[in-house]
Amino acid sequence: MTMQLAISNPSAALKTHTGWMAGQPSAEPLGMAGAVTHVREGHEIFAEGEETELFYKVVSGVVRVCKFLSDGRRQIEAFHVAGEVFGFELGTEHILSAEAVSDCTLVSYRRRNVEMIAQKNHAVTQHLFEVAMQSLAQAQSHSLLLGRRGAAEKVAGFLLTWAAHSADRRTVHLAMTRQDIADYLGLTIETVSRSLSQLERDGVIALSSVREIRIKNIDQLEDLAA
Repeated sequence: MTMQLAISNPSAALKTHTGWMAGQPSAEPLGMAGAVTHVREGHEIFAEGEETELFYKVVSGVVRVCKFLSDGRRQIEAFHVAGEVFGFELGTEHILSAEAVSDCTLVSYRRRNVEMIAQKNHAVTQHLFEVAMQSLAQAQSHSLLLGRRGAAEKVAGFLLTWAAHSADRRTVHLAMTRQDIADYLGLTIETVSRSLSQLERDGVIALSSVREIRIKNIDQLEDLAA
């Protein structure tokens, strides 16, 4: 299958190159260059079953990695934000699909080229190890989140995770929809909406808008998520 990318500027699909450790030139291994690609919101980056020829680093935007079940349901395994790498897998085929939650700028790397460089460059090998550990940590975090007893606990844990991306840990900016959150937490969209409304009634959060949530009582939110 062919990777389906929606390019915001077709003539500039591969308009420039950037290093593996973008923003950290002193740590950038020689030869680690990738192609910058722009993907529009809602478009597929790669599909389950496609060859793992490329993997990606997020420069801006949010990406969801998910699996579509035989009954039509979607299970979101992870969200990736700026600085995170996704699509680097052990097998020759992707076991999950990846889609742009928002307009994204990505850097794509050819797996074969990276593996060849890694054989001679310890810094690249170390980066690949860090990528693997990052993926493992995210999977463990998601598993722990799903293991929480009630819907309110799961939603609270999710909000705390995203609050960590803000400077003050008080404002949660959500690129994803309520349906995305539901598919990530293993809940229905109605349950997610009810849980958020209850947290607002309890004075824990304020729903500033559909995509912005202000945390009013972070201690109570942490207690609920514990």
